[in-house]
Amino acid sequence: MKDLFSVEGKVALVTGGSRGIGEMIASGFLANGVKVYISSRKSEVCHETAKRISKEFSGECIAIPADISNMEGINSLFTEFSKKEVQLDILVNNAGASWGAPIEEYPESGWDKVMDTNVKGVFFLTQKLLQHLKKAGTPEDPSRVINIGSVDGIKNSAFDAFAYGPSKSALHHLTRLLAAKLVKENIIVNAIAPGPFPTWMLSTGVGFKGETDVDWSEVGKRNPRGRMGTMEDIAGLAIFLSSRAGAYTVGETITCDGGAVAST
Repeated sequence: MKDLFSVEGKVALVTGGSRGIGEMIASGFLANGVKVYISSRKSEVCHETAKRISKEFSGECIAIPADISNMEGINSLFTEFSKKEVQLDILVNNAGASWGAPIEEYPESGWDKVMDTNVKGVFFLTQKLLQHLKKAGTPEDPSRVINIGSVDGIKNSAFDAFAYGPSKSALHHLTRLLAAKLVKENIIVNAIAPGPFPTWMLSTGVGFKGETDVDWSEVGKRNPRGRMGTMEDIAGLAIFLSSRAGAYTVGETITCDGGAVAST
């Protein structure tokens, strides 16, 4: 029972892993003995993050820059990952996009960008990596897919991001569909629906203009727990879902939001 939450020795791929929630999860994995690959659109930032968190958490993090909103990027990520690994224990589909605009001005291009990244990209990257996941999974220790949804896919958002909430609702349901289909292949699929964390995306919505190294205390006070989410909160849940402790949890969307959904 002492190794109930151990993930040591596993291999993980975290999309959108160069910042925000993706970086938090990647860091938590590294600190607990996981070999981590991170992917993001911006090559320089992706490599910088991989180098920095490898050093900070005394682990091995490898950057594979790619844009998973289109098939070219998905195929590129698959090809580069396959050159390095023949199997995959943990896939974290975290890469996401949002777009805010008044309803009268909301553009088709923004809608498509959000849906392509948050829904289509998740499905087709998971599809491409199925053989890697199948090779890693066993009845005793299944491989894991963790989709990062949002509380905005459960409740209405405070922002004019009309595609974002529906895209995350779709992702939550896609999680259930994939879970039902893949559980007999020793692949367990779940989703996490984060609430307020100090990320670039939330920063743009609350007036911090993309800055994350700011005082979040006033934003955190609006949450029932009276604070923002931390790396330990989100990484801890991802580690649970990836460990023996989470091996019987299938097809769930688990909120990590300080009680925001429960309080609405």
